[in-house]
Amino acid sequence: MAEDGYPVDAGLVCITCGHCVAICPQAALDHTRAPLTSQVLIDKTPVLDADTAEAFLRSRRSIRVYKEEAVPKNKILKLLDIARLAPTGGNTQGVQYLVIDNKDALQAITKATVAWMDEAIAQGEPLAAYFAGLVEHYHKTGQDIILRNAPCLILAMAEKSFMRGRDNTHFSLAYAELFAPSLALGTCWGGFVEACARSGYQPLVELLAIPEELIVTGGIMVGYPKYTYKRLVDRFPLKVTWR
Repeated sequence: MAEDGYPVDAGLVCITCGHCVAICPQAALDHTRAPLTSQVLIDKTPVLDADTAEAFLRSRRSIRVYKEEAVPKNKILKLLDIARLAPTGGNTQGVQYLVIDNKDALQAITKATVAWMDEAIAQGEPLAAYFAGLVEHYHKTGQDIILRNAPCLILAMAEKSFMRGRDNTHFSLAYAELFAPSLALGTCWGGFVEACARSGYQPLVELLAIPEELIVTGGIMVGYPKYTYKRLVDRFPLKVTWR
């Protein structure tokens, strides 16, 4: 604020964060790239008490057993509409999504990913030892150890030239995973599919039909959890260093 009480350009590079418009108590500021008309008025800042927030965050679980029930498209759209609001480096955003909820397509994705793991094992690649037990179980039982029979897979994508694509994807999908329980949904990170796609494994790349300029930067399985967890799981002990 200048001495005369009016705002002036601070001379910084604008990243279109919209803070200048959002923070003005009198709605006296507007911005062509973050217009006042597109912002939502906050009557009272929503803040959870510490105990509720802790219980909520600790109760998030990676769901690997789903009900055989399709997820309505409106729920997926709501989930992703929240995911797009996650913070990103320099407000660069740049993440888009591919939603796959066709059962045959999901099974094909699992088969392609397992085939990629089979090749990695045969070639003695670094992850071969980790893959071995999972792949053996799949071939013996036919159980889906890739997508866990989830009724929906969301893949995040960004332009290959976008250096922050994967980081921004992690922020985005973290929002989706935290918001999912409010829609009665469960999620699990689809790391195997992401790794397979990022490796450029052609059978999967062709199956996904991803545009040439894009690359998969992450993914989550989505569905209705079959079971309800009764306890909060612990993690490794906290390690903090003070300087």
